[in-house]
Amino acid sequence: MSKMFVLYEHSAGFGLFKVAEFEELAAFLPQVEASVTDLQRFNSVVSLVGFQPFKSAIVALENINAVSEGILPEDLSLFLEGALPKRKKRSKCSLGVADSKLGAAITEALEIPCSHVGAVPELLRGIRHHFHNLIKGLTLKACSVAQLGLGHSYSRARVKFNVHRVDNMIIQSIALLDQLDKDVNTFSMRIREWYSYHFPELVAIVPDNHLYTKCAEYIKDRKSLSEESVEPLTEILGDSEKAQAILDASKMSMGMDISPVDLINIQMFAGRVVRLADYRKQIAEYLHTKMNSVAPNLTVLVGDQVGARLISKAGSLTSLAKYPASTLQILGAEKALFRALKTRSNTPKYGLLYHSTFIGRAGLKNKGRISRYLANKCSIASRIDCFSESQTTVFGEHLRQQVEDRLKFYETGDIPKKNIEVMKEAMEAVGQQEPEEEPSAKKKKKKKKKKDEAMEE
Repeated sequence: MSKMFVLYEHSAGFGLFKVAEFEELAAFLPQVEASVTDLQRFNSVVSLVGFQPFKSAIVALENINAVSEGILPEDLSLFLEGALPKRKKRSKCSLGVADSKLGAAITEALEIPCSHVGAVPELLRGIRHHFHNLIKGLTLKACSVAQLGLGHSYSRARVKFNVHRVDNMIIQSIALLDQLDKDVNTFSMRIREWYSYHFPELVAIVPDNHLYTKCAEYIKDRKSLSEESVEPLTEILGDSEKAQAILDASKMSMGMDISPVDLINIQMFAGRVVRLADYRKQIAEYLHTKMNSVAPNLTVLVGDQVGARLISKAGSLTSLAKYPASTLQILGAEKALFRALKTRSNTPKYGLLYHSTFIGRAGLKNKGRISRYLANKCSIASRIDCFSESQTTVFGEHLRQQVEDRLKFYETGDIPKKNIEVMKEAMEAVGQQEPEEEPSAKKKKKKKKKKDEAMEE
């Protein structure tokens, strides 16, 4: 008869259990399921062979991290080597494990066949349920404390990230930027309509919403304008002719008179809209710097706002990197895609990539082709940004040049370089940048040594 053992990884340590009458258990799985909740019946099925507690929380974290990645930790290997039968007899034994990857690693290292199907999941469920009763000196409270501590440390280790490369901030900032655009536009139109009762000619002279709001905030009552007001208006508009035109129009305006209280309200509202527009510029600058630190190659390729929208739509930079180029191409055009599939019409050629300058510069016949090509390059750039350890814009610049060459190819027929050649050039450029940094570091070390020697003397 073959003997079966079951390995259970707990937050307190590793436990190895021997299963009685393995052949019958495999045949009568319902009986195993029924005995899981009953401790006496389960004790007749499973018996403890050995238990190795973790020496500290750090050791526990290291072992569980290795187990979760399917790697056999050294502590577990030594424990199983001593607890299991000798290698000659292991061919007649089998080991039940929860993870198939860990099972493969154990089989390779210890030469014992491992299984994770059949009665094994039910046996592990029973061991998990009765673990504190199966190990002497271990209480339910101690188990809970160990699980909570290891769970927190494991989660912290998994969630660790570089503070300067947080794509969540990009998602929130691009959403805020879009919201501010809508709000500033709506509020500016409200001011134009409101202030036009008093000074209707100003709209024709200053069509820009932001400048109109600034002018309305400064002018207040049109009758208060004089020759001295031309210089401040010139600073706001950047055009002396428009400032003079505003002064001339104020003297001949057809607008109605407004009470001081109404003018105060208009001025306060205009001031808030101006500050909101200024804040919008700050958010745009913040997004630009954030994109350069998180996804520099994608930013160089399609710009910070288009890149940020792609990351936001995908959910994260990692998700975007995992998307195929075909999915990235129509990202943002999901409704049009499903409508096309439902009606059996032509599917969309682009989604968020439409806002890229390359699509606008391409001819009508080539928009779909350049969109597909650009999506391919964006996919490469996002993967480099996501998984590379060093930050560089070299790949983004080379990928952007590839798209430029492709546009020329569609217009003139000049054959561009192959992708392999371009990537080799980019790798060489990155390789040249790294050695340049090393000599400077060496010089600093030499200077420090000289200073130390001088101090000793």
